[in-house]
Amino acid sequence: MLLTLLSCVSGAPVSAVMQRDVWVPKITCPTSASTWTVGGTFLVTWDTSSEPSQVTNPIGQIYLRQGDATQSNPIASGFELSSGQTEVTVPADTPPGEYMIVLFGDSGNFSEEFPIVAAT
Repeated sequence: MLLTLLSCVSGAPVSAVMQRDVWVPKITCPTSASTWTVGGTFLVTWDTSSEPSQVTNPIGQIYLRQGDATQSNPIASGFELSSGQTEVTVPADTPPGEYMIVLFGDSGNFSEEFPIVAAT
């Protein structure tokens, strides 16, 4: 039985295996020169010029990350990665500090670190 299974696996043509493109678009905004405010709405943008013809997961999610910890709930989700942008709102319970944006979809990539300040 085992030999039969192994012969089936080893005999599978390579063309039958689905090829996957992994796309890691560069986040262009926010940058280290950006300052966001708790409770504010901001535009996150990324470069779509290198988008492959086949994107494995074209639907995106955006998370805030502080230090080595990515928040468990996305601040945006359900948008097309090919759009190159989406609006996000900084949750009211976000403590001020240095953050990064994490863009998930086909892969996960990070923005430059930028400050989020308290609302005045």
